[in-house]
Amino acid sequence: MMTLRLFFRKFESVPAATSWYLADLGEARGKQELFTRQSPQRLKVLREHALIESAVSSNRIEGVEVDQSRIATIVFGEPLLRDRDEEEIRGYRQALTWIHEQGAKIPVSEETVLQLHRMTRGEIWDAGKYKEKDGDIIERFPDGRSRVRFKTVPAKDTPSCTKDLVELYDNAIKDRKVPPLVLLAAFNLDFLCIHPFRDGNGRVSRLLLLMQCYHLGFEVGRYISLERLIEQNKERYYETLEQRSQGWHEGKHDPWPYINYILSIIKMAYREFEQRLGQLQSPKGEKTSLILHAIDSTLGPFSVAELQNRYPNVSVDMIRRVLKNLRAKDQVECLGRGQNARWQKTAKWQLGNVE
Repeated sequence: MMTLRLFFRKFESVPAATSWYLADLGEARGKQELFTRQSPQRLKVLREHALIESAVSSNRIEGVEVDQSRIATIVFGEPLLRDRDEEEIRGYRQALTWIHEQGAKIPVSEETVLQLHRMTRGEIWDAGKYKEKDGDIIERFPDGRSRVRFKTVPAKDTPSCTKDLVELYDNAIKDRKVPPLVLLAAFNLDFLCIHPFRDGNGRVSRLLLLMQCYHLGFEVGRYISLERLIEQNKERYYETLEQRSQGWHEGKHDPWPYINYILSIIKMAYREFEQRLGQLQSPKGEKTSLILHAIDSTLGPFSVAELQNRYPNVSVDMIRRVLKNLRAKDQVECLGRGQNARWQKTAKWQLGNVE
């Protein structure tokens, strides 16, 4: 709540970079209705993929992964779940569904925060309960090492700080002195600095971000996964979170780089959304179009497995068929042999010219 308190004490203007983001996002929201009236089938496919990507990416950021072959079944089916990881992904999907269906009506409240944690943590003993012991924000490395990025609010102060956070946000939204999108990003930073739960804070913060976007009329998260974009830019996420939380407890931190990061994620989502729907004249099938956009956004060589990992409910056979057609037109080339062979775009690649 220290960022919101900082704004209450003194808020004169936003930095130039933030102003540019706000202007771009205002324009994107203005065009949102136009795009969402088009191509119901394409929008349906985007919604399904966004659900999968959001559930998988938000959990994967926290080190929770499952068998790729089961992802679509876990998200959309009703199978017996094998372990805690599958349970957490299913719970995240249920929370997403709640927000997508009721988002604009769900209040930013202490109970909502606890309910989202309860849904994403499943049957674990402290689901929906504040942390009982002090815990810090820990960065974990692939080799098993870890380090403390930030010392969070003590457990004894967590309930009161969370209550203050939601009250400050509500008052600031009503006060209208600070742009609502700035408040949304500031709330996200403060929530992560409070770190109210033993585990699952990042996932709850991303669900709250999606919900608050709905409150402000920004519905791109229904079609493009904000969580996937955060995962793809997680180095910057961790870097800005660490740097801009320094001095947070004293209210002497600089929140703007982190605020700009959050706004940039929403802007990326709108840009991708418009690119996806900007190909409406194309006769390509919806899943083929998704594969083409995945290839287009890939830097350097890629594999069939990587494309399938991004869109789990697109079959490997379909991906290979698309690649075969592209290779026949000399727009991609295969760099090896076998199922693990890597591919790359050629100089002739241009998404707009792919038929």
